[in-house]
Amino acid sequence: MTSGRIVGILLIIAAIIVGLIGVAWLIAGVVGGAHGITGAILGGALLAVPVLLLVGGGVFLLVRSGREAKTDAERETLRRILDLVSSRGQIPISDLVIELASTRDQVQGQVHALVGMGVFSGYVNWDEGVLYSAEAASLRDLERCKHCGGELKLVGKGVISCPFCGTEYFLP
Repeated sequence: MTSGRIVGILLIIAAIIVGLIGVAWLIAGVVGGAHGITGAILGGALLAVPVLLLVGGGVFLLVRSGREAKTDAERETLRRILDLVSSRGQIPISDLVIELASTRDQVQGQVHALVGMGVFSGYVNWDEGVLYSAEAASLRDLERCKHCGGELKLVGKGVISCPFCGTEYFLP
């Protein structure tokens, strides 16, 4: 559990406690004759302000911590892909799909995200389903496909592709 989630839950619990104490005090005042119904209504309206602020802050922190947990999980997945490819030099996409409990399309999107961030250099042949790690310097000088020998074409920022076999080369 993250600290934002814990604080959010504590704020909501505090709002409930403040609300219950305030309502009990207002009821006791009306029953005891210390103030009338209009005073209780005014007291309830004034009590609602801190209670709503506490609940709103708690809900905000809960939602934000959920988003942070999701982005942290995505970062961890990207880190795992980099570690697996770097340590093995090459890895079948099917192994990544199994290790990450993901789909092929998700892995492809994550590889493209790593390329977009400029942290991965290598190449992949999607037809064969193998991701290769390579030194960026050797890829910059590349003019022919390592797989089929075809001439390479620039297809996007940091991405060179072979139109013949579909191999994609990623430059940082």
